[in-house]
Amino acid sequence: MNFSLFAQMERIDEEQSQKRLYEEYVELYQIADRSGFKTIWTGEHHGMNFTIAPNPFINLADLANKTKNVRLGTGTIIAPFWHPIKLAEEAAMTDIISGGRLEIGIARGAYSFEYDRLADGIDPFSAGSAMREIVPAIKGLWRGDYTGEGEHWSFPKTTSSPKPLQSPHPPIWIAARDQNSHDFAVQQGCNVQVTPLWLGDDEVVSLMEKFNNSCEKFKDIERPKIMVLRHTFVGESEEEVVQGAKDISRFYCYFGAWFKNERPISQGLIEKLTDEEMSKIEMYSPEKMRQNSIIGTPDEVIERIKFCENLGFDEYSYWIDSSMSFEKKKKSLELFIDKVMPEFT
Repeated sequence: MNFSLFAQMERIDEEQSQKRLYEEYVELYQIADRSGFKTIWTGEHHGMNFTIAPNPFINLADLANKTKNVRLGTGTIIAPFWHPIKLAEEAAMTDIISGGRLEIGIARGAYSFEYDRLADGIDPFSAGSAMREIVPAIKGLWRGDYTGEGEHWSFPKTTSSPKPLQSPHPPIWIAARDQNSHDFAVQQGCNVQVTPLWLGDDEVVSLMEKFNNSCEKFKDIERPKIMVLRHTFVGESEEEVVQGAKDISRFYCYFGAWFKNERPISQGLIEKLTDEEMSKIEMYSPEKMRQNSIIGTPDEVIERIKFCENLGFDEYSYWIDSSMSFEKKKKSLELFIDKVMPEFT
């Protein structure tokens, strides 16, 4: 099983310097690059300081010159926010700049806050059709002389300029949750990214079952890869582990507030949640986080990841966004590298 690292610039306080956040973000990826991770992933979001990620290709082009070994992944491009020609060309240019290290993950997106501003009337719950249209379109543009005749985008015969360095194109990953998304990914010959978010191992099992169902349904297509993305924290002591669970609980309380899109927002920051408000959100409680996410001592984390490995996942992605300080993120990552990863080599 391969390991990857997923990170974004996360900001919940106006006192946090955005420049410093980017420098810390780069440093975490450089640690991963030196330490045997296969891929680093970064997402796309807009207008939200909680996840500052306006164009992952810009970040990955920069990281291509600041790393040597890791592959560079978009986790994920939000399909309805892109024209297929722009997506095909920006991905291809990033692939060239990175020396053929690009992995491109694509999703339909989730935050209604972003859809209200960029999706031209599409809502996140009906955006699957855009994702299903854009994947064959970018493949066609990379082949060349492709004419767009879709529901969302129509355009005359066009060839991506440039074309990607990798042949026939960079690996494509689809963020999948429901059975239809798994079916689409496998049928298109794409790899699959899944995340249980705040849910536990039952959800991980369910997501793998859906993937296996799709592979069984499309036996004539070579089985793609599947990656699981999970919030992860490694602590040396019970005290550190308990605090890590509290930090990830706070992350999900803010995640939920952004997702509900009901709270006042100013200067890209959502109105701060009080400790009392967060204490009332049972599904994101520290106890639930400790139970469901991959949080624990090295031995506990090894056992939980072995569970994913035994289910058949090809890649485990360490989701480091957590509302905790850079120093705590770095220490946890280094413990993961030193104490956890050697058990899987």
